[in-house]
Amino acid sequence: MRAFADLLDRLIYTRSRNAKLALIGTYLRETPDPDRGWAIAALTGDLDLPAVKSAAIRALITERTDPVLFAMSRDFVGDTAETVALLWPEPPPGSVTDADPLTLDTVVTRLRSLSRSDAPRALAAMLDRLESDERFALLKLATGGLRVGVSARLAKTALAQAFGLDVDAVEEVWHGLAPPYTELFDWAEGRAEQPHAADLPVFRPFMLAHPLDDGVVDLADYAAEWKWDGIRVQLVHVGGETRLYSRAGDDITAAFPEVAAAFRTPGVLDGELLVRGQGQGDALHADDTGAASFNALQQRLGRKLVSKAMLADYPAFVRLYDILFDGAEDLRERPWHERRARLETFVPRLDPTTFDLSRLIDAADFAELANIRSRARDSAIEGVMLKRRDSPYVAGRRVGLWYKWKRDPLVADCVLMYAQRGSGKRSSFYSDYTFGCWTADPAQGGELLPVGKAYSGFTDAELKDLDRFVRQHTINRFGPVREVEKTLVFEVAFDSIHASKRHKSGVAMRFPRISRIRLDKPAAEADHIATLLKWVS
Repeated sequence: MRAFADLLDRLIYTRSRNAKLALIGTYLRETPDPDRGWAIAALTGDLDLPAVKSAAIRALITERTDPVLFAMSRDFVGDTAETVALLWPEPPPGSVTDADPLTLDTVVTRLRSLSRSDAPRALAAMLDRLESDERFALLKLATGGLRVGVSARLAKTALAQAFGLDVDAVEEVWHGLAPPYTELFDWAEGRAEQPHAADLPVFRPFMLAHPLDDGVVDLADYAAEWKWDGIRVQLVHVGGETRLYSRAGDDITAAFPEVAAAFRTPGVLDGELLVRGQGQGDALHADDTGAASFNALQQRLGRKLVSKAMLADYPAFVRLYDILFDGAEDLRERPWHERRARLETFVPRLDPTTFDLSRLIDAADFAELANIRSRARDSAIEGVMLKRRDSPYVAGRRVGLWYKWKRDPLVADCVLMYAQRGSGKRSSFYSDYTFGCWTADPAQGGELLPVGKAYSGFTDAELKDLDRFVRQHTINRFGPVREVEKTLVFEVAFDSIHASKRHKSGVAMRFPRISRIRLDKPAAEADHIATLLKWVS
């Protein structure tokens, strides 16, 4: 655990991407199997220890220290694992020796073999043998929430660079392997050939787009299509199996069983997962092609079990963008216009109630396209995609190939109502802000109702000023949340707004972020909810 704890500690305090790559790479080269395999699984979010739950960890610490002290410390620190690691009683002198260290393999193998009732006792015994930073690493490992500023892609890139591999090749075989990735490291160190997953429904890295920042492209070279407001997915059917993957490479097949069941044609497709607009849930404002708002799709996301009522009320479908494989034929090196033609012949073979083709936008030139985009305020449209007609399908973002041109955000003036501590680097700051708008003129009895929550859009200097404002203007406390005086106005930018029965205000913002702090504006002059309702799709 010592080497893994040191790695996490250094990653937390390292901002540079290249420095993080170097730290992870050095660890992977110097650490033996299977410890390094478990470590990379933890960094990529692929390590699951279901027997350990946060509630059990809180119960363990309250048996060993004053519960009030723990609650106050947790509120100040902002992270359960860090608080427990610091408060846990130190091991008695001489009880821990270098001759009997805990390894990652020992920890993971033990915790994976235990039931939920037995795991807490074993975890406590391990914590008794460790120092505070090792306890922190163990608790983060056990709960699966590392939060050390390392994405799954960055960890895989570090592995690839450490052993001179192509990161896209690593991504290609990743989902065909399982922790602790012995075959992967055998390949990396030249003891075996590259693993292959030709007969497995594995994930292939998505091709991504750069933002189009005030640029102009020639539509003779680029095709334009709508950017739909769902979640990007990859459909894979091979060897009689179907898998549905998110953009991060997570297997979401179980959450959308009807989509997986309908895809039985061998191949790999790229598209946008959406919900039909005829359901009974809130904010199901369908556009002219049948897609509901993202707010409707959210009812389906993150569910391991989907009820029949959910399937009926929020029927999912995929709007297809691209084709990577047609059967066993790899089309990724073909230019976009050839892949589009193949996709147009592939789609008719699929169930039309579950799959359709993303239509291209017919515009004579860029000026006409800009005019079409400016009028796109449908609930399911996020903007426009521009794809170079001769572009291959390559992993990641390559300059000049694909661009995303999001529609301009909506803006409203809102009043800060509540603040909550952040997590990780922001655990000492009140950085999560809930804001509201007026039901009517406050001079005539109007009240503020929450319309959104944001934790981005401000600078580090502004964060310090906002944190100071929260501390100096608190009027009520609800656990980690503070209610503040209703005097500070935020200019909030958001992509769209939808009707919502779950919110007292009746509306829910999509991607809200703070674009400006309006010190010049009185709270009474902030926007009314009626103004927001005019934008509801």
